Amino acid sequence: MTLALWRATPGSEGRVKAAEHLFDDPVSVEATARFLGSDANHLVVAYVDGAPAGFVSGTEISHPDQPKPELFLNELGVDPAFRGRGVGRALVAKLWEIAQSHGCRGMWVLTDGDNEAACRTYAAAGGSPMGAEIMFQWGET
Repeated sequence: MTLALWRATPGSEGRVKAAEHLFDDPVSVEATARFLGSDANHLVVAYVDGAPAGFVSGTEISHPDQPKPELFLNELGVDPAFRGRGVGRALVAKLWEIAQSHGCRGMWVLTDGDNEAACRTYAAAGGSPMGAEIMFQWGET
């Protein structure tokens, strides 16, 4: 198995669209351009033997009382055919590397405690659980 990680950049919307099956919903070229147009947003796609196998996205968050931003891991998706092979762990590790290179003080993600695959992946990539959390939401999901 040959694993390669590719970091999306502005202008690479077509290549992101080609990995659309990894996302929850169809990829919009316009939304991808908007996402990639911000230096605070990051998207990495994993390829196994040349086939799109997974992706991770994250957004830097700044706050007035914090001298450094933190990185929120928006979403991690791995094609079912490639799960259990370290693809998710490699993607999360790459996003953490990007966060550190951008001066982020930390990285965080929310997941359901009963999502065993996600919990294993985040722990294997060096993350530490921080107790029970409740997420509130406004608007559409």
